[in-house]
Amino acid sequence: MSNYKAVVIGGSAGSFALVLKMLSKLRPDFGLPIIICMHRLKHIRSGLAENLAMKSSMKVVEPMDKERIEAGKIYLAPANYHMFIEFDGTISLSTEEMSLQCRPAIDYTLSSAAIAYREKMVGIILTGANEDGAKGLKDVADKKGFTIVQDPATAEVPTMPRAALKLVKPDMVLSPEGILDFLNNLQ
Repeated sequence: MSNYKAVVIGGSAGSFALVLKMLSKLRPDFGLPIIICMHRLKHIRSGLAENLAMKSSMKVVEPMDKERIEAGKIYLAPANYHMFIEFDGTISLSTEEMSLQCRPAIDYTLSSAAIAYREKMVGIILTGANEDGAKGLKDVADKKGFTIVQDPATAEVPTMPRAALKLVKPDMVLSPEGILDFLNNLQ
């Protein structure tokens, strides 16, 4: 069994296709919760979770406020809501101000998960067009969580991984295939 309690993934431009591909190839018995925060259009409320669910053997949900995090489920930050991870193993949703012109903000999800899970989490930053997620990944590293940044050379838009690499010396810099291999070998 893994020493980790959760995997938290952040991404923006170019990340949806990448996450879709990774989830479709993830081991069917993957036992950890996967918490995903991707920048998305606030006025489009459906479709993303359904598309992910069609490709994944894990259950995919857009959580409700105060929903309990369960092993073996994928939690996708709802459109136009920040998603925070609480100490009691629940998710809190918020419509407070945008951060770096984003809601949901990857920084908020990663930073709150770092406080809740500390060294028992894996934080991953994927392709994206702004610097959201870099500070959150630094918080994961500061709390001794395991950090992975997508190799900017493999990113559709390398701004987000490069920003993370400026703030953090991650445990691993991997291609998408490398990230998938890491996840499939966690347990």
